[in-house]
Amino acid sequence: MSFYNTVGQTRGKIFLQMISVIVIVFLTGCNSARHVPEGSYLLDKVKIIIDDTLTSDYKESLKSEELLSYVRQQPNHKILWSAKTRLGVYNMSGSDTTKWWNRWIRKLGEPPVIYDPTLQQASVNQLKTALINKGYLYADVEADTITYPNKKKVEVEYIVRPGEPYIVRNVEFQIADTAIAAILAKDTARLFVAPGDLLDRTQLDLQRDRLARRLRNNGYFSFVKENIRFEADTTSGSRDVDLTMIIESPSGSDQGVPSKSDSHRKYFIRNVICSADYRASDPASMKTGRDTVLYKGLTILYGDQKYLRPSIIYENTFIAAGQAYSERNIDRTYKAFSRLEILKFINIRFEPAGQIGDTDLLDAYILLTPGKSMSMSAELQGTNSEGDLGVALGLTFTHRNIGRGAESFTAKARGAYEAIHGNVEGLLHNRYMEYSIDLGLQFPKFKAPFLKERFKRRINATTELHLSMNYQQRPEYTRIVSTAGWAYKWTERSTGNRHTFTPIDINYVYLPESTNDFINNIAPDNPLLRYSYEDHFIMRMGYSFYHTNKRIRRPWERQMQRDIYTIRVNAEIAGNFLFMINSIFTHRSDFHENPYKIFGINYAQYFKADSDFGYTHIFDGRQSLATRFGFGIGVPYGNSGMLPFEKRFYGGGANGVRGWAVRTLGPGRYHGINTLADYMNQCGDIRLIMSAEYRAKLFWLVELGLFVDIGNIWTIRNYPAQPYGIFKFNNFYKELAAAYGLGIRLDFDYFLLRFDLGMKAHNPAIGEEPWPLIHPRWGRDRAFHFSIGYPF
Repeated sequence: MSFYNTVGQTRGKIFLQMISVIVIVFLTGCNSARHVPEGSYLLDKVKIIIDDTLTSDYKESLKSEELLSYVRQQPNHKILWSAKTRLGVYNMSGSDTTKWWNRWIRKLGEPPVIYDPTLQQASVNQLKTALINKGYLYADVEADTITYPNKKKVEVEYIVRPGEPYIVRNVEFQIADTAIAAILAKDTARLFVAPGDLLDRTQLDLQRDRLARRLRNNGYFSFVKENIRFEADTTSGSRDVDLTMIIESPSGSDQGVPSKSDSHRKYFIRNVICSADYRASDPASMKTGRDTVLYKGLTILYGDQKYLRPSIIYENTFIAAGQAYSERNIDRTYKAFSRLEILKFINIRFEPAGQIGDTDLLDAYILLTPGKSMSMSAELQGTNSEGDLGVALGLTFTHRNIGRGAESFTAKARGAYEAIHGNVEGLLHNRYMEYSIDLGLQFPKFKAPFLKERFKRRINATTELHLSMNYQQRPEYTRIVSTAGWAYKWTERSTGNRHTFTPIDINYVYLPESTNDFINNIAPDNPLLRYSYEDHFIMRMGYSFYHTNKRIRRPWERQMQRDIYTIRVNAEIAGNFLFMINSIFTHRSDFHENPYKIFGINYAQYFKADSDFGYTHIFDGRQSLATRFGFGIGVPYGNSGMLPFEKRFYGGGANGVRGWAVRTLGPGRYHGINTLADYMNQCGDIRLIMSAEYRAKLFWLVELGLFVDIGNIWTIRNYPAQPYGIFKFNNFYKELAAAYGLGIRLDFDYFLLRFDLGMKAHNPAIGEEPWPLIHPRWGRDRAFHFSIGYPF
């Protein structure tokens, strides 16, 4: 029996057991009124009907799914718009609540929602208020109930008659303070409310928030949105509104030309003081320290130790003496210091510091509390491989401030040993041994020469260095794998886009010894398998980009974000610098047959790009539809005739077309034979994947997934070991594999365990049933997958 089948059967048993529980829940949920008391009714359905016979062109501003959020009583949650799984779990319990089993089952499920007429009336009132706030000032809402006494159920319909909305005709500004008027005049193009818009109070409030924040970014330290109000002037018989935005003076008077005392005060920073060893238990530590250092206009109060260099504190401080008060600079300072792992708490306070002439002053206090600088952890693991016992020990050491610049240093060491028994004649060793060490150093700044300090502070990047070495001793060979790299990571403040730029990353594999003719024996005709066990060298440069429109939902926001998308792009290039140097000093034209070498080893030269676009539509808090499209391509050239094995794409698996086990699909129409050599062959240079997945929270931690996957991999050249694998524009669509399936997931908030069952729907492989969807066979067409996290 193959490895894939053995693992698949184990996963399959777990999966089928979970499915059996869910089927029982579905069947139990059919009697949804089981625990509804006599004389009461289960709230079975709630529906909102919008009567749009009187509405104008603005009727698209009202959507029933959005208005549902104002209904005070909702029915039990359904998946696939029909099955009340959480109620089904609750109904599995008995009526005797003194038994722990019944109490536990009820805790996992959801009790029946009992219809309450008072909450129905409250919903009517809340819907009216919501419509008025949207500009439908004469909206009317009625509720109608449909009762089913035999089933002990009731349905509620809310009939919404919004009427004609009020529309903003003109927007005027009444700002007595000319300095504030000049600032806001630059922002009128980005206002939330403009002529032609609905008189929407939510948008008016958002406009107040934006304008107040803009003023606080321009020195108005004490300005709040309550200083801004709107007056709406309507004409009898008309739905047009003349809107006036008024900014109150501090005294509340907005008539005439105010005196200086009636104007809002603009504040400037007098001093910036950083208490580097602030203790909340000692308020005096905010203004005192054992040592005081003045650095580029910044006053630093140190405690017992100068654990951070003054330059590091200065580089992360975006508040400066002489600046106008700016909330934006405060946010930048918070974010910058939060990247320093040595800090436990960060706080920023301001105190009035009097006046110089007509200028109001503030003192800024940056309060830093350090945490532990060092930590260490250990991990012990035992192994048993068919009676061969082994042990592994791992140690991790972390220093969060190794150079007094908040540099984070991590060292990981691991050793593993396993003795083997039996005949070891002809082998090098009678054991498996592995030793590895990983070193990482992270700088909370852009470490690069020839760059201006202003640019480094604006980018606010993190610099990461890593170095690792892995020594493997096997019965047939000894291998050393070494890596080293340098990378920059940063996030844009305005868009949240994340970037990673890797100027250099080196991977070196060296086989100092092996048994006689080892490589020829395991891979006589397989260049990919040979490559994995031969000395090779990769020096690459890469870039990664990530963007999403997902935002954090604020507690007061009623509407959830319905549509979320993400974009991921990765690109890398390797070998060009080495090829250029070789071409200068040892130019030859036959490098395809006789490649250039470094340290006597062939090096790789290629370009690779990979991208994924994901889109998720959220129906409600417990149901969503996720889709993705992914495409990747790798092109070897110059010194390489083939992509390195670890850089090639593979099909199937938990994150691919899930009707196939990992590395058993493709390339193209290639038919695998489930051997080690074939495992190496089932990879390619081009990847295409499309997926759609319905996700629903069932009960407790359990989620359901229904999915469809379409895709495959291909080669860009006709390699003898991979027949029928080459990509052709006029044929590739016929070679797309398709799968469908069912998944069960356990969501533990911090991580998600995923069990997926995939079934083949279309199989492009030569000699296989092309349409298993029509002629399914369980043993041939199914694949079980266990993974952590969603597939996309």
